[in-house]
Amino acid sequence: MCMDAFLAIAEPRRRRILELLASNGQLTATEIYKKFNITAQAVSQHLKVLLDAKLVNMEKRAQQHIYRLNPEKMLEVGEWALHTERMWDERFERLGKVLEGKEL
Repeated sequence: MCMDAFLAIAEPRRRRILELLASNGQLTATEIYKKFNITAQAVSQHLKVLLDAKLVNMEKRAQQHIYRLNPEKMLEVGEWALHTERMWDERFERLGKVLEGKEL
């Protein structure tokens, strides 16, 4: 089952993991774990959700798991957010004109 990207990023710790990867390029699971005050198993579960949602990619190097953002999926999420922002901006602009009495 593939996790929905928006459901995955609804959780604040998972958003923080994405932010860490965005600013660092790539991190090992251990490096990510050290940034949180939760168990390694909990971080592992968050990483699994992000992998299932295809928001991150993982590469195995010996005993390490290296995580990095999946740019295609992140672009897809960003495009949706931009589209939604534009739609709401247009609605608020129309509402503002109605409230100012410029349109009825």
